Amino acid sequence: MRRFLTICLVLCATLAARAQSPDPAFVQLAERYVDEWLALSPEAATSLGEHRFDGRLTDYSPAGIARSRELASRYLEQLKEIDPGRLSIENQVDYEIMKTSLEYSLFSLDKLQEHLWNPLTYNPGAALYALMARDYAPLPARVESLAQRLDAIDPLLQQARENLENPPRIHTETAIAQNKGALSFVEHEIDTFLNGDAALTARLAPHRQQAAIALRTYGDWLEHDLLPRSKRDFRLGDALYRQKLRFALESDLSKEEILRRAEAELKLTHQEMARTARPLYERAFPGRPVPADQVLIKAVLDRLAQDRPDNQTIVDQATRDLEETTNFVRMHNLVSVPDDPLEVMVMPEFARGVAVAYCDSSGPLEKKPSTFYAISPTPSDWKKERVESFFREYNDSMLKNLTVHEAMPGHYLQVAHANRFKAPTRVRVITMSGTFVEGWATYAEQVMVGAGYGGPEVKMQQLKMRLRLIINSILDQKVHTAGMTETEALKLMMEDGFQEEGEAAGKWRRACLSSTQLSTYFVGNLELNDIVRAYEKRSDGKVDLKAMHDQILSFGSPAPKFVKRLMGL
Repeated sequence: MRRFLTICLVLCATLAARAQSPDPAFVQLAERYVDEWLALSPEAATSLGEHRFDGRLTDYSPAGIARSRELASRYLEQLKEIDPGRLSIENQVDYEIMKTSLEYSLFSLDKLQEHLWNPLTYNPGAALYALMARDYAPLPARVESLAQRLDAIDPLLQQARENLENPPRIHTETAIAQNKGALSFVEHEIDTFLNGDAALTARLAPHRQQAAIALRTYGDWLEHDLLPRSKRDFRLGDALYRQKLRFALESDLSKEEILRRAEAELKLTHQEMARTARPLYERAFPGRPVPADQVLIKAVLDRLAQDRPDNQTIVDQATRDLEETTNFVRMHNLVSVPDDPLEVMVMPEFARGVAVAYCDSSGPLEKKPSTFYAISPTPSDWKKERVESFFREYNDSMLKNLTVHEAMPGHYLQVAHANRFKAPTRVRVITMSGTFVEGWATYAEQVMVGAGYGGPEVKMQQLKMRLRLIINSILDQKVHTAGMTETEALKLMMEDGFQEEGEAAGKWRRACLSSTQLSTYFVGNLELNDIVRAYEKRSDGKVDLKAMHDQILSFGSPAPKFVKRLMGL
């Protein structure tokens, strides 16, 4: 009898052990990984709001690369010991996100290897600016971190000289321009944050001088050594592009399916633009016969482009647009509006050359949240015609739509919601999905014009922006995998996308400098709309927009496919 009881107790203990949830083990593993990753990624840690490593810059030496590779390999092996099917749904999602992130890291280190050919990797401007732009700590403490980072610039740029072999010419040219911006920040723009404090100015002086010498020396090397031997093809090629696309998008859509749907959406959007343009044309040109669709759309867009800001007025105008969009969202009860501070600002010089605007939100680990809606004025060396082209593109109505996308209820609002999300692990804190982030911002444009914001004038610009996101995805893969030329790309953007020459030229440059990111807008928009359709179907069409949008935004910033799963759709 005693032997029988012993066997029963052992069996029960075994069954209980098997039934025990693996959630605690996964949470512990994930949290250890996040801690180690933050220590190896000091610039990312600062942007996320973790300030223990503010005095460091990323280590791109062979030893530093080896540490990053070892970290990813080790945690991938440890993940294999956990059965994801037995985790809670929140941890299942974080398990998949963590696994993909680790695989992406190994792909980037071993196959993509941008640290060996992309000089933009070594631009220290953002790492310095991040310490001064937000008052997350008293100024003297941030100055101490800045002094340490300034001292780290020379070793970083030495790593660049040792690592960079044969970059694409366009990458080196952009790095030269951005390096001048970083030098300007070190020599001049830091003063604007010191508030005339003589002691702090003196404290930083030798560190700034040393960093300036390092940046000038590096700039000379970029221009006279690296640029002449920058002959690598900027095109990623089909094999690398396919692999990177899978990691970057976290979508089940294939490259071919994305292209097929983009080309179909291009036609449908042209048709919608023509319908929207007709009454605007009749109002602007009374008595004239309405021309064919392509001419009709172009005529209306040209008329709207006549009302536009300039370099002196664009920031103030965007500030007024922000107040207007915020009031509109509240009035129409579209989504819960956060109260986190948001400031419209001129884009720092070191960050220019890729995008016209961006939303710079404080990280989810930051104790004092703040967000900047940054807008880039035209470069000082642009000719008058190029400047005019720029502001024809970013006219009054387009600026309203851009403010929707970047700020309210786009990126700013979405990230503010995401920063309030709490999960058992911090995996989603360090792995924001660009597909979801851009998908929400482009979907937010649809929501606003659907509610009547800005009337048909803003709707025309929203549809033009829709053409842009569709064309972005076409450019992205055709440039990198199908040999699309600059002439072909400009023709697509200017004729099918109605873009101004300056905008198209800038987008060509961006397509050359980046890969897969331009696809996040269209794929994210497709998948956000898919979530909304599934929600509407489940609700029999009786949808409370605010409740639906708040739920979509309640899970952080995971890929749309995970949002759909977490919503039970």
